[in-house]
Order: sequence, then C-alpha cells, then structure tokens
Amino acid sequence: MSTPDLSNKFAALGLPERLVERLSRDGITEPFPIQAATIPDTLGGRDVLGRGQTGSGKTLAFGLPMLARLQGRKANARKPLAIILVPTRELAMQVHDSLEPLAHVIGVRIKLVAGGLPYHKQISALERGVEVLVATPGRLTDLVDRGACDLSEVQIAVLDEADHMCDMGFLPAVTELLDHTPAGGQRLLFSATLDGDVDTLVRGYLNDPVTHSTSDATASVTTMAHHVWLVKPAHKAPVTAALASREGRTVVFVRTKLGADRVAGQLREQGVRAAALHGGLAQGARNRTLSAFKDGHVPVLVATDVAARGIHVDDVSLVVQVDPPADHKDYLHRSGRTARAGGTGTVITLALPHQRRMVDRLTAAAGVDATPEQVTPHDDALLQVTRGAVPSGILVAERDLFPPRRPARRPGGYTGRRSSGGPRREGGHAGNREGARSGRREATPRGPRQPR
Repeated sequence: MSTPDLSNKFAALGLPERLVERLSRDGITEPFPIQAATIPDTLGGRDVLGRGQTGSGKTLAFGLPMLARLQGRKANARKPLAIILVPTRELAMQVHDSLEPLAHVIGVRIKLVAGGLPYHKQISALERGVEVLVATPGRLTDLVDRGACDLSEVQIAVLDEADHMCDMGFLPAVTELLDHTPAGGQRLLFSATLDGDVDTLVRGYLNDPVTHSTSDATASVTTMAHHVWLVKPAHKAPVTAALASREGRTVVFVRTKLGADRVAGQLREQGVRAAALHGGLAQGARNRTLSAFKDGHVPVLVATDVAARGIHVDDVSLVVQVDPPADHKDYLHRSGRTARAGGTGTVITLALPHQRRMVDRLTAAAGVDATPEQVTPHDDALLQVTRGAVPSGILVAERDLFPPRRPARRPGGYTGRRSSGGPRREGGHAGNREGARSGRREATPRGPRQPR
C-alpha cells in the first residue's frame, strides 16, 4: 500500500489518495483559494455557490469532489450520475480534457456532449453507461428529447460559468434540464457574477447553498494594466498590427465574425501570424486554431466574445479590444483572458473619438481606472508595449499558419491517400465518410490537457 503524499495540500481537503497522486504527477500540489474553500463542502454533499473570476481554478474546484463522490458507482445505460453544463463547445472540451485523466484513475467514465461533434459516438457512450457528462445545454437537450439520455438518476448537477450561460440566452434550456434531474440532488453553481438570471437559478434550484467568494465582480481587473487609447480611424489598423507583432500571446477582440476574419487577414498581410476564431468556423477548424494558439504556433488570436468563452490559456500577456465591448461584463470577461493563475497582463481598448463616452461608462462600471489618451502609430505609449517590435510586412498565407497534419494510418499501412496506380476508393475510409456526412473534411485533433 502506497504512502499518502503529505506534501500535496489537496490531501488535507479529504480527497481520495488516487486523485491526490494523479495531481502530484502533474505538479499540482497547492489548491487555489476557490478550491480550498469549496472542496470540503462539496465532499460533504452541500449545495455550493462559488463566485470567482476567470482563471481562479473553478474546474478542479467542482471536478475533484464530484469525481470523489462518484468513485465506485456505475451508471445505468442512458442515465448519467452527474452533469456539468457549460456555455460553449470549447469550454466543454477543456473541462472534459482537464477532468478525464483524473476520472480515469478512479474508474469514473466521462463523456463530452456538445454540438458540432458526432451524435453516434455520444449516443453509443450513453448506451454503454457514463457517470459524468460534460455538456452544452443545446446538445444535451437534443439528446434528452431523442430519448438517448435520461437525467432521472443525476445525483450531482454543475453549472459552470452560469453568468455566461444566462447572458447567451441559455436560461430556459438550463432550467428545463435541471427540471429533469431529481429534486434532492446536489447542485453546484460557479459564476463570476451572481446577479440577474443567475440569482434566479440560485433561488430556484439550490437548497440552502453555502457561498464561497474569492473576489467581487470587478476584482479580476486589479492584476492588469488597463489603457484606453483614442485613435483616428486611419490609425486603428496600424496600431493593432504593431501591438500584435510584439513578443508573447495576444488575444484581439472584435464584435462580429466578419470582423474577426477581416482583422486576422489584415494582420497576416502585415506579417503577423494571426488566426480568427468565431462561431462560423467548422468545429475541426476551431479546434485546430485553438491548439495552434495554445502551443504557440499562432501567437495572435482574433476572436469574437462568444467564441472566446473557451479560451483558457494561462500565459496570454496582452488583450487588445479593437472593438470596445458591449457592456462591463464583457469587459471583465475579455480582460480575464490575461493575468490568469496569479499572473499579470495588459488590456488595451482602442476607441474612436465618438466612442469615448461609451468607453468611459463601461470601464467605470467594470471598476477600471483608465484615463483615455490619444495614440498614433509612432507614439511612445505604443513603443512601451511593443518594445519596438515592427510588423515585417511579409504576407503570411493562411494555409501556412498551421503545421501540416499527418494522414492517419490504417492497419496494413493504408494512410487514406489515393494510391498512384490503383482506382480511387469510393468514399474513402471511415474517417472520410464521417467527415462527408458532417459537412467537414478536417480531422478534429485532440488538444493538450488544459491547466486548471
């Protein structure tokens, strides 16, 4: 019998030894404040209301005690024992990838259920029995309506980033799904803010919850340097290109899908390795873009607010808001892409002259003290951030953004490519047939396991 790792402070929270050992293998030995606060209560079966900013470690805060409580239990066909509802596919994938290695070591089966992914794999997994579903509300509702999933035996229901789910219009779907779960089950709700529709969820579905708050709604902005730069319309593109050419990872925010494609294209024309991320991309393209951003192959991501819900990378050092956000909540969310896991970062909002008053109002509501200043492409303020970096001006072709993908090998050496001498195989191998059915030809690569 192995000796418990007493140097790992997760052991003192009451977690099973196997989970603690697995955390130690990944170098995770010190709980974040939200984890230390909520894990004991969750292990004790209490409903928990956790408030903390993006990057505070919420995934392990609910994931570890949930897995511990499910250890040794087996789900019946189509009847999961726990659900984790998240607002976007990207976030669902990251939550799944963070928890899957931990679930494996204690024998808990976990499955990702989200739109844009093949139905038959999700349905097959449910037929075999799955203890934990990580799901987006729309796809899970669809599976329940089809009769492929029954929530009547759910013992633990988690709502992650509840404020974002409500802001995106998922409140009716979330309440309908919770209505399908047993009334006496454990409910865990994690959110950056607890007002509006989130408060409706708390009052309607949590039973005498214990509340743990690591910060207020605006505390996440205190570890960042905030700047509001007033730029002329003709200066907006060159200022953005100069900022994006600096060293380090950068997330550039725009309002629309077309805007994301346009700005990413403009940056590539100036020699910046930039890729767009938005809801109009096929899932394979979204996954490939996020993976390239995480591994540093593409250091600049141009994203819309909705698509960026799933960006959880700890070393983003700069956020540039080419289009100012719609409200202070979006400002906080965008800012939360940097200064994660105790780090620091910079947030720069570009505002045209007529946008000054609107930006003043939203930064004040977000708790940000930033005096607007006039900036041109050659100002010292710009050079201080870029450290003198200048775009190369050499076009980066979109096809050259990503490393080439190796064709999958089949038994017997077949790689899926057409041979030079033989006839073309009708429909190709199974992977190609599935891609044709889904309307996509790209494979969906598995990204690296995400940090807490």
